[in-house]
Amino acid sequence: MPGFWGKTRTTLEMIKWEHSIFALPFALTATILAAKGIPSLRTIAWILVAMVAARSCAMAFNRWADADIDAANPRTRTRAIPAGQLSRGFVLGFTILCAAIFVSAAASLNRLTLYLSPAVLLVLLSYSYMKRFTRWSHLVLGLALGLAPSAAWVAVRGSLDPRILVLTATVMLWVGGFDVLYACQDYEHDRSAGLHSLPQAIGIPNAFLAARAMHVLMLVLLVCFGFLFQFHVAGWLGVAAVGLLLAYEHSLVSPGDLRRLNAAFFTMNGVIAIVFFVFVAADLWLRGRA
Repeated sequence: MPGFWGKTRTTLEMIKWEHSIFALPFALTATILAAKGIPSLRTIAWILVAMVAARSCAMAFNRWADADIDAANPRTRTRAIPAGQLSRGFVLGFTILCAAIFVSAAASLNRLTLYLSPAVLLVLLSYSYMKRFTRWSHLVLGLALGLAPSAAWVAVRGSLDPRILVLTATVMLWVGGFDVLYACQDYEHDRSAGLHSLPQAIGIPNAFLAARAMHVLMLVLLVCFGFLFQFHVAGWLGVAAVGLLLAYEHSLVSPGDLRRLNAAFFTMNGVIAIVFFVFVAADLWLRGRA
């Protein structure tokens, strides 16, 4: 049992399960908009299970697929598999378990979520190989997280509304932009290892410009999303807050200074996601009382 609990703790550390907070608030935003309020606790519970299982599956598979790459990178060689804390077989088994839990959760929601679950898994798992072929892997990662609000909408409604795809595109650009910044840390390694990324392809200064462009376009889409769902004052305050927080996030790092990248990447993006959900929830609640 000590070995089991030790491996469990190491696995949770490996997949950074706490970073589920990135996509979860956007999924919950879609959930309350689809239900026009709070759906049943059963629906919320299965959405949460599906979200955590899907992300855990994707992260574990990424660590399994990138084990050799991680071992060669000074920044990542202390991860669980290269460091010998977990075997590749154990991590692959954990990946399969999480995939099974995700499909089971999808089946417990409705028929359409079950039918779409293999396609979602394909996107989630394919990201791990994109850096071997294209500089645009950042957007594939963005799409993987961006599927969360659309999937949550389908979980509640049993159908897909084209309006929610705007939020999917918004999250895709948001995640893609900050993943471009994060990839700047591996610029030298990616060049020597023949891996693809936007920083490796166009240089770190231009990668910063690309990330900012993605986030500007993200805000444009977020405004469109507000109009599509007829935001009132609270909703628009949420959009404004996201814009201000993104500006602050970009102020934390520069092409010549990546020291505060973890603060920009992890802390601020978690805050952005939560703040947006809180303001949209407040907007929906105030509209219901009017």
